[in-house]
Amino acid sequence: MKKLAAFFVFLLACDFLTKKAALGWIPPVKWMSPYPFGGIGIFDVGAITFSLNFVTNTGAAWGIFPDHSGFLFGLRAVVISALIIYLSFFNKGKTPAFPMWLIVTGATGNAIDYLSYGHVIDFLHFTFFGHTFPVFNLADSYITLGAVGLFFSTKMKKVEAPS
Repeated sequence: MKKLAAFFVFLLACDFLTKKAALGWIPPVKWMSPYPFGGIGIFDVGAITFSLNFVTNTGAAWGIFPDHSGFLFGLRAVVISALIIYLSFFNKGKTPAFPMWLIVTGATGNAIDYLSYGHVIDFLHFTFFGHTFPVFNLADSYITLGAVGLFFSTKMKKVEAPS
């Protein structure tokens, strides 16, 4: 259990340090400028590009609900607290803990941003076949990987269960 806790602390530290680096080294996005929108281009393999672009997000995923940042922070705090209580006291192996801890780690990283800056720092930017994917951060990746992990683990349980 201590190794697992250390792993999640490491992931949280990676999120924090990459956001600090983005804050200090990546220029803010200039959407009307040519690729990579004023950021730092990392690779361009024809149909797929990846760049580091500094943007802030006061809302939820993909910038939705930007005028409700206080409410969203409260909601995040409730979800984080509920997941930690569930995982610590009630899970008893019913739900795979690893994906849920990924979600807690990502949500915590973004909540720390809100407390520190009043917004979340995003900086990873992909484009696919000329279509821009929303700019995100490591914490967002943890949340997504956790959600995908939960989805597939529940699908696997249904497949294994006798009919």
